[in-house]
Amino acid sequence: MATLTVHPDRLLPTEPGVREIARRLYGAVRDLPIISPHGHVDPKLLLDDQPFADPTSLFIQPDHYVTRLLHTAGIGLDRLGVAEGPLPEDRARQAWRLLCGHWHVLRGTPVRYWFDSELAEIFGVTERPGADNADALYDQIAEQLRRPSHRPRALLRRFGIEFLATTDDPADDLAAHEALRDDPDVSTTVAPTFRPDRYLEIGRPGWAETVKGLGDAGDYASYLDALAERRQYFIARGAVSADHGHADAGAEPLELHDAQRIYRAALAGAVTDAEALAFRRHMTYEMARMSCDDGLVMTLHPGVYRNHHPETLQRYGPDTGHDIPVAVEYTRALQPLLERFGNHPGLHLVLFTVDPDVYSREIAPLAGFYPSVYAGAPWWFLDNPSEIRRFQEAVTETAGFSRLSGFIDDTRAFCSIPARHDMSRRLDAGFLAGLVAAHRLDEDEALDTLTALVVDQPRKVFKL
Repeated sequence: MATLTVHPDRLLPTEPGVREIARRLYGAVRDLPIISPHGHVDPKLLLDDQPFADPTSLFIQPDHYVTRLLHTAGIGLDRLGVAEGPLPEDRARQAWRLLCGHWHVLRGTPVRYWFDSELAEIFGVTERPGADNADALYDQIAEQLRRPSHRPRALLRRFGIEFLATTDDPADDLAAHEALRDDPDVSTTVAPTFRPDRYLEIGRPGWAETVKGLGDAGDYASYLDALAERRQYFIARGAVSADHGHADAGAEPLELHDAQRIYRAALAGAVTDAEALAFRRHMTYEMARMSCDDGLVMTLHPGVYRNHHPETLQRYGPDTGHDIPVAVEYTRALQPLLERFGNHPGLHLVLFTVDPDVYSREIAPLAGFYPSVYAGAPWWFLDNPSEIRRFQEAVTETAGFSRLSGFIDDTRAFCSIPARHDMSRRLDAGFLAGLVAAHRLDEDEALDTLTALVVDQPRKVFKL
């Protein structure tokens, strides 16, 4: 079988002199703690600390990066156990065989990079996966998953994760977070994140029933109070940010009487599409106002066509790999919000995009003027080496390094977290090494900058 190669200089510059600088920079930050202020790991995974069931439930089922690539090869999501719990062993093995037998589908993708790192560095795999060794690799990984060293909390410590944010419904009781906070065996801070999208989008089917989960929300004033109270509930349990992922970045306030009227119509099931859109944009503005008051960092990531394939949505539910990026606009959309709150000392607004042109055209100039605005790292479809390099040049030339969020892994795939952060550290080291080689920075400045990107900047931006 072919050897699984994890080269020590992977992703570093190819020019020898620049690579040598990059090696020194990367070596200085390689083992710094991981700060993960936006992600989707289930806190109950860490609370229960049960062994992972098998390689398929660890590597395939929760990771839509993986399943969508295999789907392109004609593999039905049912064969991969998408939206199911742990599979019977025969089905889990078959799904693993499908992954290994289609390993070539991952070539050139960041998924392949992360997999290589995970398999080699966490599980000691030395052979490249393929159809011929799929069962042997399954057995090798499964045997390790039964050991105490590979249970969730042990891996959490091994990964060096200092801060881990989850993504949570505003109505969640956050019992798992409270239990983890009080558990002396868990040194990582596991913080909830307030994700109110489905409570703000009043045109969604079933919204009038959904909003009851907030408590008393029988009129518009009560609704605002309920959202503010739930934000305080999250803050008391460690939350540092509120996350928003709507179709666009619109944030334009309504007159009070219009907001009240539209809210009443929504409760009665009589709201129009235009009214629902206007209300959601109004509430994005209101969420910024609340962030000025309570200090929650506001992260915004619009521009995704959710659930692009209706049949997949019907069979497997959302977040199963069929969300597709669309073009998005920020400058005009955010002007009302930033006119009012852009200079407010309580607001940290982190802007993400899946439209790469937006970084240089809009986000970098916005972050380069407004004290409240930060450029979120490339994520979801853009969290790959080529786009990260493009981001580095597009944003820092306009806004500088101090306006960056630091790396965001945004993942449900627990074991990929260290691989993703390591990829970012290597790419940042390479970029800064190029600036040193071009005599645009001294090496001590490059090291200060890289250290800030890894730990200091995310702590500052997310108020840790």
